[in-house]
Amino acid sequence: MTTDQPQRILLKLSGEAFCGPGGFGIDPKQLDLIASEIKAASSLGAQLAVVVGGGNIIRGAELAEAGDIEQGTADYMGMLGTVMNGMALREKLVSIGVDSRVMSALDIKSVAEPFIKNRAIRHLEKGRVVVLVAGTGNPFFTTDTCAALRATELGCTQLLKATKVDGIYTADPKTDPSATRYERVTFDQALAEGLAVMDVTAFAMCREHDIPIRVFQFDIPGNIAKVVAGESIGTLVESE
Repeated sequence: MTTDQPQRILLKLSGEAFCGPGGFGIDPKQLDLIASEIKAASSLGAQLAVVVGGGNIIRGAELAEAGDIEQGTADYMGMLGTVMNGMALREKLVSIGVDSRVMSALDIKSVAEPFIKNRAIRHLEKGRVVVLVAGTGNPFFTTDTCAALRATELGCTQLLKATKVDGIYTADPKTDPSATRYERVTFDQALAEGLAVMDVTAFAMCREHDIPIRVFQFDIPGNIAKVVAGESIGTLVESE
């Protein structure tokens, strides 16, 4: 990095990043891709924390909507899905030489450290990748909200939201061929136009604490490292 102080970055990975298109569970090829991308990014000197989703294992909201499982219980089940993804990612990172730790918002001492802010910062300062699981540890909050919360707590300079599309568009590019991609939007513009960046709670927290959000396509080799290095790919959401 060119600055004296290393960047501290929060990377948000959806559960879908761990499986193939339309798939379920953890695809070894996807896990290899994610880990190698994180290794390349961390080798640039950035302090990297990663919040993982769990939609490839279980979707708590969908279970609750079906009516058989209460929302709070379904959300806890979703949190356990993120723990599985985080454990897999940590093992893969270690196997390719990346020192890392899993920290959980739920108390699961046999498989993960408890999330303690100062301990997480210490891991980051020692060059370890910190994989954050179990969301905020509370039902009714998404992993997007967790990403915004952890970015705020850890003093991150930016939040990277890795998706399967290459940024934010004026409309859904899959259904509207005239849709165009934004290179940059403000928080206020995104709210006014109803752009689907993150859920409202997460978005509001990033705006309040002036944490820019970079939305980009993760499954193109080299993209995560490019973003960490400062290249302007995807869409940047920031204050005026």
